[in-house]
Amino acid sequence: MKKIFIKLARLLGYEIIDQNNFVSPSLEKELNDQLSVINQKSIILPLGNVKITKKVKSLLIVLRMNTVVEIWDQKKKRLFEQPKIEYSIRSINSLIKAITVCRSKYPVIKIKTIIVDDQSKKDNLDKIRKLIQDQNIEIIPLDHGKYKSIIKKQEKTETFSNLASLLQSFEIGKNQSDDLIFFIEDDYIHSETMLDEMISTYERIASQVKKDIIMCPADYPYLYMNDEKTNILIGSNRHWRTINKTLCTFMLSKNLLDKYWENFYKTCLDRHDPFEKYINEIYENEVCISPIKSLSLHLTNVNSSYGLSPFLDYKKLWEDNK
Repeated sequence: MKKIFIKLARLLGYEIIDQNNFVSPSLEKELNDQLSVINQKSIILPLGNVKITKKVKSLLIVLRMNTVVEIWDQKKKRLFEQPKIEYSIRSINSLIKAITVCRSKYPVIKIKTIIVDDQSKKDNLDKIRKLIQDQNIEIIPLDHGKYKSIIKKQEKTETFSNLASLLQSFEIGKNQSDDLIFFIEDDYIHSETMLDEMISTYERIASQVKKDIIMCPADYPYLYMNDEKTNILIGSNRHWRTINKTLCTFMLSKNLLDKYWENFYKTCLDRHDPFEKYINEIYENEVCISPIKSLSLHLTNVNSSYGLSPFLDYKKLWEDNK
């Protein structure tokens, strides 16, 4: 009778919880195991089951890399005060770890990674190539000449390069993806579960709100410096909050990139104040969320309001990703 009841529950789309023995007979798992099934259902105790309607099939990661400029548009030193190449190496190393975890958990999701490199010196580029060997990661040089007639002339060469690399990244996302796109900068160190949690949380929350969403992996300190109202949502493994500002590291669908292409394009034409002015306009109409606590650490100056996420072990993250 028990077996028949379990089969009937499965057919009706329900799962059985045995709280006495702390197991789910229908899922054949203990309750502290991962109960969710990618592309099918998201199960969080005690909130029950969310049927996945926003399924993730593929993820394109586009990482912008500059191994020379210490902090763009600033004279301050980053946390740990190392040469920029060290941040790029540790950032990419942490991303590789996150990709490896995600692929092992969700082999059905295709992941492709492209690095847009802004004129790295040969010795720096050699270090990066050694790091990514056997990782199926492509390096594309930034095409400065392509954007000279598009981007407004800037006082600083590094400002033009920043705008050009951002536009080239957006164009890669527009032309080479048909699902999720993750734009990343090379001064973030990521937790090993970052991609796993972002994808599973994307499916859960996008299915609940019945629309595509935008996700930022970092819990920035500026979010706690103003009296801003926010909504708290449950992701796959932690809480997330709605936000109305990001930097240029975020994940979104190809549909939203196409829908707001003018905003993304205008962001790259000149140095705006704030830099992300037109990107932030998107969040007036779309759901954007960031994790509590953070899945990624933005390695800027210790006093930057857009930098170190609270309650992380900064030194451990740094040392673990040499």
